[in-house]
Amino acid sequence: MSRVGIGYDIHPFAAGRRMVLCGVEFPGEQGLAGHSDADAALHAITDALLGAAGLGDIGEHFPPSDERWRDADSADLLRAVVAQLQSRFTIGNVDLTIVGERPKVGPRRQEMRDRLAALLGISPDRVNVKATTNEQLGALGRGEGLAALAVALLEEREQA
Repeated sequence: MSRVGIGYDIHPFAAGRRMVLCGVEFPGEQGLAGHSDADAALHAITDALLGAAGLGDIGEHFPPSDERWRDADSADLLRAVVAQLQSRFTIGNVDLTIVGERPKVGPRRQEMRDRLAALLGISPDRVNVKATTNEQLGALGRGEGLAALAVALLEEREQA
């Protein structure tokens, strides 16, 4: 059986933080505020996977009230969820949209796809990364932050 999940995350920009999206650092770009490294893209994907599996959300598994997750590498959080899913599911594909005025994703898109594929244990052709602006509307359009939206397809494994 196929199962689909949607994930969404948003963070404001914050001085003195490094910018990380899809586990890829963007030197020279202002980072995002958050309890962990604030990788909104990985958070959205993690939530999409958890949603497809019916396992709640990222906040339940890695609560911001827990100091263990302060400044955590979001790639580690995603890896933990992927490991949790492996006995029941295979990942069919992941589609990600990053919404914000910056950073420019296009020049790093393939690197981001490759990094996501490695983290998810699937081939890069099953990962899509898109980016769009908010056409100068709202907080994202004014460049106050960045959001990410992800959809994940899981296939249930045959149980013996």
